[in-house]
Amino acid sequence: MGVPQHRQSKSRVRKRRAMWKITAPNHIECPQCHKPKLPHYICPNCGYYNSKVVISKEA
Repeated sequence: MGVPQHRQSKSRVRKRRAMWKITAPNHIECPQCHKPKLPHYICPNCGYYNSKVVISKEA
């Protein structure tokens, strides 16, 4: 098993961890009600997914 022979510097460790940032989720426009929603999810406003009613929302 490999054992580190020298300590890694702070800058080397921080350069490696710089890519661990969290990105905001993408939002797309719902084709039915034109409100923002997450892709591949049922629209929470109108209940449509893939142009089909999945959850009926009563007005």
